[in-house]
Formats: sequence, C-alpha cells, structure tokens
Amino acid sequence: MSAAIQIDKVCKKYQIGHVNPTLREHITNVMTLKFLKKKSEEDVMWALKDVSLSIQHGETVGIIGRNGAGKSTLLKVLSKITYPTSGTTRVEGRVISLLEVGTGFHDELTGRENIFLNGSILGMPKKEVRRQMEAIIDYSGVEQFIDTPIKRYSSGMRLRLGFAVAAHLDPDILIVDEVLAVGDAQFQKKCLDTIRKLRESARTILFVSHNLAVVENLCERCVWIDQGQVQMDGESGAVIRDYQESAREHKAVTVELDSTTGRRGTGKIRFNGLEFLSPDGMSQKIIRAGDPVVMRFHYTATDTVEFPSFGFKMYTESGVLVTETSTSHHSIYIPAIEPGVGYLDLNITSLNLLAARFTISLWVTDQTGATVHDNVENAVIVEVEPANLYNSNWFADSRFGIVYFPQKWDLSGIPAVENPTAKLPPPQLEPLPK
Repeated sequence: MSAAIQIDKVCKKYQIGHVNPTLREHITNVMTLKFLKKKSEEDVMWALKDVSLSIQHGETVGIIGRNGAGKSTLLKVLSKITYPTSGTTRVEGRVISLLEVGTGFHDELTGRENIFLNGSILGMPKKEVRRQMEAIIDYSGVEQFIDTPIKRYSSGMRLRLGFAVAAHLDPDILIVDEVLAVGDAQFQKKCLDTIRKLRESARTILFVSHNLAVVENLCERCVWIDQGQVQMDGESGAVIRDYQESAREHKAVTVELDSTTGRRGTGKIRFNGLEFLSPDGMSQKIIRAGDPVVMRFHYTATDTVEFPSFGFKMYTESGVLVTETSTSHHSIYIPAIEPGVGYLDLNITSLNLLAARFTISLWVTDQTGATVHDNVENAVIVEVEPANLYNSNWFADSRFGIVYFPQKWDLSGIPAVENPTAKLPPPQLEPLPK
C-alpha cells in the first residue's frame, strides 16, 4: 500500500526582502538598471533543504524544532498553501489543515457566518454545516458570542471556533500546527481527545508543537527539523531526547575534578572526574528525570589503599539532603586499590528526581570511615531536565517536589467514571526563573 504522505527532496527558497514593487518602484528600477544586478546568495534563504519523508496511513507523527526551523513551511507545502521550489509531494486522501489561528475567517462576519465560510473552505457541504452547526458551536464554547463579528473575538476564541469546525469533519489526514499554543486547559483537553479519536480510527496526523510532553505522549514517531533539514526521524522519546541535548552548550555531562580546591584527605586516592553515561556506555549530554543513568567515578591512586569505600551525597540547591550512598552501603568490600587510574560505575535504573538543579559531594574513606582519603564538598552541579514521566502531558519540575515515584492510579472504585484513562493537559504555569 502506498504512503499517505510522500515527500521527495523538497526544497523551498525565499528571497529575503523581496516584495512586489509598486509601479513607481518598478519604473525606478528600470531607470537605474537595478533589475540587472545579480542577487547574492546572502539574499536567499532556504526554508527547506532536500526534505524527504514517507508517512504511512494511520501514523501520528510529531514534528519538532526551534522557531524558524522550517516546520510550518513544510506543513504549508503539504497543504498547498505554498509550493516547493524543487522536489515533489504526494498526499492521498482528504486533508484538513489547522496551521494558523483563524485561517479562513472574515473579520466582518459573525462567528456563525464564519462557520459556513470556514466549513466551505475545508470542503464541508453547506447542508452538512447546517446539520453540525449546534454541535460545532457547543464544541467551540463561544455560544454567547456566536452572532458577534469575529473581529471582536480573542485569538483563543478564534482558535476554538476554527478547531471546532475541523473537529466535525472526517479527514483522512489532519495537519495541526501549534493548536495547543492558545486556549485554556479545558479546550486543550477537547483538542487532544479529538486528535486521539482520529488516531484510534486510523487517520493520519501530522502534529507540530513545542510542547514536547504532548508530542511524546501523542506520537509514536517524531521528526526533528533544524535549518530546513531533517536532523532525526524515529521513535519519539529518542528524537526528543536528542533534540533537548542539542540545546545544551557542552557536549557531555562530564566534570573534571583535578583542579578542584578545598578538598581534604590523605590524597592516596583522589577523584579526578565524574561522568554520566547511558546504560549502553554513551556519554550523556543531558540527564532527564526518570531515565536510566550510569554515574562513572574516575579516580587516581598514588599508593596502595586497602578496603576503600567510595561514596557521594546529593543535595538540592537549598541544601536539603536527597540521598547518600556508598559501596559500603551495598556491602561491597574492595580488598585493595593499587597505584594508577581507574573508575567505578553506579547504575541507576531510573533517576526518580524531578527537574531541578542538584549538587554532589564525593568522598573516599577506609571501610570504617575513620580515615578520609578524599572529600570534595559540592564538587558537581547537576541539572536534571524534565521528561514525560507519567506518559501524560506533564513535564513536572521542582514546583512539584524533589522526587517522583513510579505509580499508577486505579479509578475502578469510583462509580460512573467515564473514560477513567483520559489525560488532561498540564496546568498553565509560569516558567521557572533562570
């Protein structure tokens, strides 16, 4: 069976600063021979560069990337709002696109009149619009203003009305660009429920959003676009993790400790580095809440040390002890460390910390703790990044506590609960201060 959407080597070029000249400007250009001047490469912007994708029927695919990466341009090309400079696209089935707030609305018409207009643009027969009118109005939540000119609507009201019309169509392919950027939590839940129903009915969905938790929860597959090119295409969790890593200035969460001052101890063994790895041994650029992680403690020994104990403490920024552990806590007895370099790993199956900043203190002692060979207070600062912890739309941070527990709610004891597995969108919270 052929793909629902096939994109082959699509490029889109824009001329920077180019607008259609007025008659006066055109005459001036002819008189000054300006039109003969060759355009430089600096005047050209490639919004898309050789983008190739194949999306199968029934797939729900998230598209992520920074502002200006080319996401919206790609959706406009697929929706035939604009056309590619080169390359081809093929779309099979009825397409409904929600790309901008209020697209297809006329400011002087009322909400009711715009339902007819928008429905017509999206391919809904007038008879069908009449039949669905009350359901559309109820879905939109703007009943009180339905006969008011839409120019008096807020951006959220316009979005709700536009999505309400699209929600009552039966598209084969739904293309959505930042539909959750405007609107309250209740309407966002309606949007997500509608998209889930379409997904369950094997419709093809392209979903663009900066809300990575929603993308990871809603889409099994994700495409990361940057500077007009596909950087990564694969399982949503992996793509989102690499996308988050790209925002980090440093290449890996590795800390050198050789030059650290203020340490105490005999110096026979000293920590010289702490590294964070994935379970397969790859150096991590970010550490996400809930992910497995390996802490690798690098050391240098100048003398033979019998029965050493390696350990660390982790604190919140405010100094609250989160955890303390050591090889002795696990009844691990190391007979001796010989002179030289080495490392030991602590495997954490799930980092049950909410997104926040933490500090780590390290030590090496003898088995009793009486002799300290190395002690480095507040040696490392670790930033734990948010993740889709509960397979919902939540990116919980330090406002929700320090730790989270793997958990599952059971609502079977509550009578008459409809759809007990429905997931609400996250609350509208202000971002944490930097």
